[in-house]
Amino acid sequence: MILKTTIQGFTTAVKGLLLTIRHLFGARKTRQSLDIRQEDYFEKQQGVTTVQFPKEKMPIPEVARYQLEVDIDDCIVCDLCAKACPVDCITIESIKSPEAIGKTSDGSVKRLYAAQFDIDMAKCMYCGLCTVVCPTECITMTNQYDRSTTQLTDLIYGFGEMSDEEVAQRKAEWTRFQAEKEAAKKK
Repeated sequence: MILKTTIQGFTTAVKGLLLTIRHLFGARKTRQSLDIRQEDYFEKQQGVTTVQFPKEKMPIPEVARYQLEVDIDDCIVCDLCAKACPVDCITIESIKSPEAIGKTSDGSVKRLYAAQFDIDMAKCMYCGLCTVVCPTECITMTNQYDRSTTQLTDLIYGFGEMSDEEVAQRKAEWTRFQAEKEAAKKK
């Protein structure tokens, strides 16, 4: 029994050392940067080293899901992206406007101001649901993926462009409009 266990341990150690030696010599082959969209991409992989990031970068497929970007000028502040997000990484605060404030690039009428539009990429699971439900296609996924940082707060991206003074002014306009509307009803 002891002899069998000793032989088994010795053969296991030899297998491990042979694997290590094979990888040691295989690491001398430099991995070629190939287009991931090729059918035989995985068959063409040779060498056991990884891509030497950041000097070398892997090609990114067109349908990759990485960094979220928002074109706030096209946003109608409908809040659908925040509602669709399974991890609640999108925070939106809207302010109503008494009249239309403009149009998006697809012709949708904008009636809400985006006081706050933040995306916490530290929470994001890159599912892409927010991009699917957006009626104006203002939220998209870019091909940027390297956003390394030592502070988690650096991963909260703010797309709202309103200052605190503008937010207060827009809220006051809406309150004044509501008060005038109520006063008109009472007359």
